[in-house]
Amino acid sequence: MNERSEPTTGTGEPIAGDDRMDSATEAFVAHRTLLFTVAYEMLGSAADAEDVLQETWLRWVKVDVEQVRDQRAYLVRITTRRSLDRLRTMKRRKEAYVGPWLPEPLLTTPDVAEDVELAESVSMALMLVLETLSPTERAVFVLREVFDVGYDEIAAAVGKTPATVRQIAHRARRHVEARRPRETVSSGQTRAALESFQRALDAGDLQGLLDVLAPEIVLISDGGGVKQAAPRPITGAGKVARFILGGIVKAQVALTGEPTVVNGNPALLLHVNGEIDGVMTIQVEDARITGLYYVRNPRKLTRIASETPLTLR
Repeated sequence: MNERSEPTTGTGEPIAGDDRMDSATEAFVAHRTLLFTVAYEMLGSAADAEDVLQETWLRWVKVDVEQVRDQRAYLVRITTRRSLDRLRTMKRRKEAYVGPWLPEPLLTTPDVAEDVELAESVSMALMLVLETLSPTERAVFVLREVFDVGYDEIAAAVGKTPATVRQIAHRARRHVEARRPRETVSSGQTRAALESFQRALDAGDLQGLLDVLAPEIVLISDGGGVKQAAPRPITGAGKVARFILGGIVKAQVALTGEPTVVNGNPALLLHVNGEIDGVMTIQVEDARITGLYYVRNPRKLTRIASETPLTLR
């Protein structure tokens, strides 16, 4: 159904009866975690996802809720539209970003890690693959492949015909499959690789790092121009190992790692001289690390102090 405007007060707040407002609030709260997850998977930024939820709420309270047949679908549609608008704005921000850009890491609740499908969909590795899609491709892929939304409903959300959406979904799926990890790795395997990495890091053991790093490993670090980071991705086990150990020696700091769960996957919260320095997540294939993702930008570390719930339903 079409969104329609309601009369507003002088402050811009809608004039509505208490019952209608209560119904709107109840529906929004019931689906808030889902809406945040949709926005976060589309944007890779919790801060922007929260802004989208605020915009969604402001639009939702103008709707005659009692006339909406499927409130969940309607809310997802609003969230998708707002996210698409923001994705196009973020594209310009990313073009001006200093150094590589990584998604904002989230300290997640235990149930996220237990849901294999959800944990994979918000993993840093897959989120980076989604960054290579166009805004519309990303929206279609996320809604269809992650949240299992029907083509007709996706078409209404992105302003395309169902036939066009099917074509976009097929194209996006092929693009993602060609770039996503070749195998599904359990959290236990990821944790084992991370523990081996941490032991070598703590001991300053070059050979130990080379043993756990895959020859083709890629290190991406995100300092956002605020913290020092590699200006471009570093490829190759030898280069990555020497960059990490050389950086520690050069900075003359005490680096320690604390195991944690970020985006539903094992990760390390790294401290320098006792202060939080960043979050490191990894991608593992054949028991070796093929991707190291290190977020140092302080603006992206605000969600590691408390758990963020996520859901696919």
